[in-house]
Formats: sequence, structure tokens, C-alpha cells
Amino acid sequence: MELWNKLDEVEQTFKEIETRMSDPEIASNPSEMHVLGKKHVELTPLIDAYSEYKRVLREIEDSRSLVSEEQDEEMREMAREELALLEGKLPEIERGIHVLLLPKDKDDDKSVVIEVRGGTGGEEAALFAADLFRMYTRYAEFKGWRVEVLDANETGIGGYKEVVFRIEANGAYSKLKYESGVHRVQRVPVTEASGRVHTSAATVAVLPEAEDVDVEIRPEDLKIDTYRSGGAGGQHVNMTDSAVRITHIQTGVVVTCQDERSQIKNRAKAMQFLRTKLYDLELRKQHAAMAAERKGQVGSGDRSERIRTYNFPQNRVTDHRIGLTLHKLDQIIEGELNELIDALSMADQAERMKNFAA
Repeated sequence: MELWNKLDEVEQTFKEIETRMSDPEIASNPSEMHVLGKKHVELTPLIDAYSEYKRVLREIEDSRSLVSEEQDEEMREMAREELALLEGKLPEIERGIHVLLLPKDKDDDKSVVIEVRGGTGGEEAALFAADLFRMYTRYAEFKGWRVEVLDANETGIGGYKEVVFRIEANGAYSKLKYESGVHRVQRVPVTEASGRVHTSAATVAVLPEAEDVDVEIRPEDLKIDTYRSGGAGGQHVNMTDSAVRITHIQTGVVVTCQDERSQIKNRAKAMQFLRTKLYDLELRKQHAAMAAERKGQVGSGDRSERIRTYNFPQNRVTDHRIGLTLHKLDQIIEGELNELIDALSMADQAERMKNFAA
């Protein structure tokens, strides 16, 4: 009962927000309208779900009355069928409300910066890193999201020792935050003459993009170097010192950007990337402090954890955190990640609901 009393309070707050937003004096204040509008958007799904819950409860009560009071047997039977249908819907609506009530990750609405690095396995690991980069960019394309490469260290045959890229979209972090960790691949490398299956790995780090208000950076804490950029085998060599390397002296964090031909643009991108890295560093400190609480959670972000195996001979992908195996690697590697991401999100919600109830 306490939960539903709380929802009544939230509903009252929502009505008050709508009243204030319709006030001409407040409507002429952009900053106040922005705050109210954001809160209105956040609460709308919960209010809609609660309204649906109350509507179904009313219809259940009406159907029960018909079953007990209606004289016509045919009408009573119809009311029984309707009652069974409505009672079946109620648990699903209640679960949706509980999910909406879970504490929201404050970074879920943000864009992301993703770092993919080839790990153990030499050239094959670099090729797998390139496959993962393509997988995420294809997924972003399916979603209509904008992708921007910040830095890349290519190998001679199309792999990446590392590639750093930004995906700009509201809510990108909420979808991709479960991808941080070690990704393992099992397949016959293109460089393998005997046809033996090799195992190699790449690491992925998904960082919520920091905003100006998230991190304060003092100019005196920075060491900025410029150098001449270039790709593998001398490709895309820029004859001016347009690439930028920024070192944050206090933490030792280093970022580079050489994607643009303009040093000014590279510097701006590198500064944004540095801000994101420093924000991520602070988040990881906070997560470490809550390690016991987060131990069972899917989205713990432990980048040393082996999270997934891609077995090419068996066309199989296994996510080890939730024990999910899908025999559709060919589709997943082409960016069809929805089934995986939805399963991870649901598992995380279930774990958080259990902790929330406790």
C-alpha cells in the first residue's frame, strides 16, 4: 500500500508541474520551463503506467460485479472471460511500474565515447577489434545515430591496435553501457595456413560523454603537444602538425585526436575526450566504493571481465554474464544487437529490482 500511496503523490506532483507549465509567467521563463519540461518527460511514462493500472483495476471491479450480480448466464460467462483477461494483464503492468520506479542511471541519456583495443592475439586481435568497431557503427546506423572517429591506430591489413569513436545520441549510454569488458573470438585467422582455430581478444570501454558541468579542467593542469598525423603505411599523412596529444598532469590521463586536418578541431575533440575520460575515472572510483552492492549487477563496467565469446565456426555468440547463447553471430557482427542488449537490460533490471526490494 505504501508504494501506491507514493504513486498518488507522484501523480499529484505531475499535475502540479502541468499547472505550472501552463502559467503564462512561467512559460515566458525559458530556464524554468526547461527544468519543468525535463521533469515532465521523466515522469510521463510512470504516470501513464499508473493510469493504465488504475483503469484495469476499475474494469476488474466492474467485471466482478457483473459475475456476482448478472442474472443472464451468457453475460456472466462473458464477464468471467473479461475478468480472467484483465487479471492476467495486472502483473505485467505492475512489473512495468516497478521497473520505472528503479533509480535511474544519471548517465543513461548521454552520448558515448567507445574505445576498442586489440588484446591478446597479435594481428588477429587487431582484426577482431576492427570487427567490433564495425559492429557498433552498424548498430548506430540502424538506430540513426551519428558516429565520429576521434583516434585510430591502424595495422597494415585492416585491423586496429586501438580505435576511439563517439556515438552521438540521446540514450546511447543506456543501450551500450553493457558492452564494457573483454570480448573473446574463436575462429581461423586469415593469416593461419593450417586452418586451426585460434582464440584472441579485444577490450571495449564504453564511457558516458561528460558535459562541461561534470568536470572542471584547469589550463595549468594540461600539457598539450602537436604532431604530424598519419595512418597505416603512410596513408592519410598530413604534412602539418595537426594531430593533438593532451596530458592531464594530475592524473596522467593522455588523449589524442588526429581525425581532423585542422589542429583547432582536433584540439576541441581531444579536450572533450579528456573531459569524458576524467569523468569516467571519477565514476569508476565511485563504482569501486560500491563494489559489494554492484557485484551481482550486469552493468558493473569491469573492463577486465570476459563478458562475451564469438565463435565463428559454430556461428555462436555467448554472453557469459547472463548465460545467453545465440546462434546468429553472422547477424550480430553486422550490428543486429537488439536481442543481446534487451536481454542484458532485462537481466540488469531484474537484479536491481531484487536489490531494491531487499
